[in-house]
Amino acid sequence: MEMAVYTQEMASFDRPADPAIAPSAWVLRWAPLIRAGGRVLDVAAGHGRHARALQAMGHRVVAADIDTSGLRDAPGIDVLTADLETGPWPFPADSFDAIVVANYLHRPHFPHLISSLAPGGVLIFDTFGQGNERLGRPRNPDFLLAPGELLRAFEGALEIVAYEHGEETHPRPAVRQRLCARKGLGPVPSS
Repeated sequence: MEMAVYTQEMASFDRPADPAIAPSAWVLRWAPLIRAGGRVLDVAAGHGRHARALQAMGHRVVAADIDTSGLRDAPGIDVLTADLETGPWPFPADSFDAIVVANYLHRPHFPHLISSLAPGGVLIFDTFGQGNERLGRPRNPDFLLAPGELLRAFEGALEIVAYEHGEETHPRPAVRQRLCARKGLGPVPSS
């Protein structure tokens, strides 16, 4: 099925039909850790809810996705249309002060996310965990993180700031796994 047809007829958890859906509270909570005016990558940006919010905070944002049609009205955001799952990772090492990943999971990106963070850079990850299959989409276990999986994937390479794995009811019932981690500058102040 072509992407345009998929997006229009089968809106899902990762490509909502409503572009006004609020940014993730997790992303907004940890965004103050991003260097002022820093360069931020929004991976699988969709309509750009995080890219727009981070740009409004004064960051320089790159939004990457296979379908960037929802970003046509996003002036000032650098938009990259790319199939991030089949081609080479398009970003060089140490190029971002923050990387945001929400409602998306492609495990082969984990090493790229680490290498693309600049020293002091922040990784903010918010996606689905095992158990979500009983509550809604995604149900495919390939797109659901095992308990502790994000911790295991990034500990040692990044300093873990915060981690969650649990069930929520708002904005809809889901099992979420979240991580905020920083590349190499020591502990962050408590919030």
